[in-house]
Amino acid sequence: MIDVEHRVAALYNMVNVPTGVWIDEGGRIVRPNEVAFVDNRWIEYTKTDMTRYVAGLRDWVARGAESAFALGKGEVRRRLSLPTAAHALAAANFRLGQYLHAQGHREDAIPYFKRAQALRPESWCYKRQAWALSDAEKYYGTNFKKEVEALAGKPYYAPLDLPGETT
Repeated sequence: MIDVEHRVAALYNMVNVPTGVWIDEGGRIVRPNEVAFVDNRWIEYTKTDMTRYVAGLRDWVARGAESAFALGKGEVRRRLSLPTAAHALAAANFRLGQYLHAQGHREDAIPYFKRAQALRPESWCYKRQAWALSDAEKYYGTNFKKEVEALAGKPYYAPLDLPGETT
């Protein structure tokens, strides 16, 4: 799914892509958002081996709630990262920036994109989208490569927490 307007990202408090949320047929979250590549083609970049994640997803599809990868309600609640007031304000600024950009007011959108990023600096979704809509170097003084390098070895994605693994 391509979430052009970042609605799903806002609803599920996502800050990066690709992200997966497992939702069962009853609409219950079985695993909250976590890094979700479907293979290991980016393993050198992400340092995240997706073999067990994909196997876990297949196991859950086959076994449902009986899967060791399906989390109980309490564990889902513990892992959920709920949005804060700053996150809501960041989302509002980001959406206003999107609206202005879509209406042809590209330069007027930039302060709103910047404000969204300042309010929620961990959101790579906000960064990448804003940078893609303008000259990142000119308006933001940075780019994707520079920001990843600035992590200086810190993980780009939160580590997966799967059964049988130690994190």
